Amino acid sequence: MNELLNKRVAILAADGFEEVELTKPKKALEEAGAMVSVVSPMPNSIQGMQHADKGAKVDVDIPVSDAKATEFDALMIPGGLMNPDTLRSTPEALEFVRAFYCAGKPIAAICHAPWVLIDAGVIKGQCVTSWPAIKTDVENAGATWVDEEVVVDNGLVTSRKPDDIPAFNKKMIEEFAEGIHREQAA
Repeated sequence: MNELLNKRVAILAADGFEEVELTKPKKALEEAGAMVSVVSPMPNSIQGMQHADKGAKVDVDIPVSDAKATEFDALMIPGGLMNPDTLRSTPEALEFVRAFYCAGKPIAAICHAPWVLIDAGVIKGQCVTSWPAIKTDVENAGATWVDEEVVVDNGLVTSRKPDDIPAFNKKMIEEFAEGIHREQAA
C-alpha cells in the first residue's frame, strides 16, 4: 500500500465540508503513503458536517493564501453544501485549483465539489459526475455529466456521494499514482 509514497496531496476545504468526504479519502491517501495537508481559507480548523448536523472539526495545515500548487502532486476537494460554495467564492482557492489543472496534476472532487471546478474554469470539455442536483450547473459549464459511481477523465476523478467513496478512493489513488496528465490542460 505504498502507491503514493513521497507524493504530497492537498485537500482543499472550508467550513461545511461533508465529514466522510474528507476523512475517508484522507485516511485512504495516508494509508497509500501520501503526505496529506489540509489547505483552507479558514485559519486553525474547519467544521465538518454530517449532512445537516455538525460533525468533527479538522485542523488546517496550510492557509490557502500561503499554499503553492508547485509543492503538491495532487489535489482532492470534498463536497458538502457550504464547503464548495465558500471555496468557489474565494479567489485564492480558485487560483490554487487552476494551478493544479494547468500543470496537468490530478484532481479528485466529490459530491458538490465540481462547483469549485466550474468557478475555477477547469471543467469545460470534461466528462464528470457529481451530486445530481448540480447536473445542470456542470452541463452549463460545458462538461458532460454522467450518473456513475466514479468517473475519470484525464486525471480528473469525480464521484456523486458518500456511498461512492470506496470506488472514489480507489480511482483517486490510481490517478494520483500516475502523476501528471499532460492532456488534461491541453
